[in-house]
Amino acid sequence: MTAERKQEIIKTYQRDSNDTGSSEVQIALLSERIAELTEHLKVHKKDNHSRRGLYKMIGKRRSLLNYLAKTDVERYRAIVDKLNLRK
Repeated sequence: MTAERKQEIIKTYQRDSNDTGSSEVQIALLSERIAELTEHLKVHKKDNHSRRGLYKMIGKRRSLLNYLAKTDVERYRAIVDKLNLRK
């Protein structure tokens, strides 16, 4: 992910002008990295070190989504709809 792409994602999902670390931003950034790594693993099927990193990112995103669902259901539903995530 390039720095420009990262800034674009942050601008899209931030809650106010100084927000770079809210749950929504973190989930969106993780989703982008997960998508890139998934494409990498389609080509390099035996790259188990990267696969482990992918699983860790998926777990981190799941934890953030669970936190958001517990604290603010509306924000959770909005981010799931925006990113087309299941559940």
